[in-house]
Amino acid sequence: MSAALNGISSMATRQVLADLSAAWQAQGGEPVQIESVGGVDAAQRVQSGDEAFDVVFLASGAIDKLQAAGRVLPGSKVDLVLSSTAVAVPAAAQLPDISTEDAVRAAVLAAPSIGYSTGPSGVALQKLFDRWGIADDIKPRIVQARPGVPVGSLVASGEVALGFQQLSELIHVAGIQIVGSLPSSIAIDTVFSAGVVTGSAN
Repeated sequence: MSAALNGISSMATRQVLADLSAAWQAQGGEPVQIESVGGVDAAQRVQSGDEAFDVVFLASGAIDKLQAAGRVLPGSKVDLVLSSTAVAVPAAAQLPDISTEDAVRAAVLAAPSIGYSTGPSGVALQKLFDRWGIADDIKPRIVQARPGVPVGSLVASGEVALGFQQLSELIHVAGIQIVGSLPSSIAIDTVFSAGVVTGSAN
């Protein structure tokens, strides 16, 4: 049997990669082992070069940085997934209006707690709150999920009243309601890509 392909990914692509790996192996492909962790942690581990990874799955910009640093093989990057940022509330909560930019801003201002990730969607939300001029007002109510912790789990536990994260990370979480994706005027879409790690034997 061939040696397993060893990969690392951010949490956003965990489920789709698990499904693809299972389908690949069912067709007789090599075993695949993919560890899913926080995106920042994954990028740092590939950057350090201390572990033997064959492939890395991260936000497109993170793959670009690893490629520029010589940790991902030039020309090996492939864009795989376009993931939209969605809004979630606890299962028993009333659904807020998020149909327009103004409605989302109002929902954020009204929420007793707001959660987002350390990943690309979280960074983009911080910039959006700055642009709206509300970052300082809501700062005491912000709960930033620790790397590798789904925002949906914080919503389900009641720690967060209004959660923002990639839809792919919210759809499998019990105890929450997905309100929907952000309206087009403030959509936060992230492209997730793959790259072959420099030094891979595969």
